[in-house]
Amino acid sequence: MLKRFAAILLLLIALGALYDNINWFMRYLYPLKYESSIVTYSNEYNVDPYLVSAVIKVESGFLPDVISNKGAVGLMQIMPDTAKWAAEKMDIPNFTTESLMNPDLNIRIGIWYLSDLLKEFDGDTTLALAAYNGGRGNVRQWIKNGQFKGSIEENIPFPETRDFVIKVKKAHKWYRKLYKL
Repeated sequence: MLKRFAAILLLLIALGALYDNINWFMRYLYPLKYESSIVTYSNEYNVDPYLVSAVIKVESGFLPDVISNKGAVGLMQIMPDTAKWAAEKMDIPNFTTESLMNPDLNIRIGIWYLSDLLKEFDGDTTLALAAYNGGRGNVRQWIKNGQFKGSIEENIPFPETRDFVIKVKKAHKWYRKLYKL
């Protein structure tokens, strides 16, 4: 009986160590940087900080100076025209496209924009993410034309946008499991 108890205890210890190593490995795959800015602006604009972390992970891999081949800038990969419009709405003085390289400002504008999309699409995360990546006008048109029914990401007409939404939702689940924000 004592040998059986010891074997079970060793098995539980081994499983616990494996679980810790899995969490460590998953935190490596899903890092969290700029936590203070993410939490601050997520609270200010009422957006899930885990969702924001997932968007940053998918958009830039937490690299603040990334510029996409389409011209999107920084951590949250914001298009300069969208950022300029948002900065005006947010009363941010002296905004320049170069200032999007500043992680705090990029996160602030990106979260404000995501919040605006969530409001427009009645809190529907799938529609807001599709609009974030594929453009709000496109999402409105898909809905109007009946191309996009429900909130199922497989119904998104643009393959790139569909992949983006699927990746963000997967990352969102992991950020919720791995971190306490």
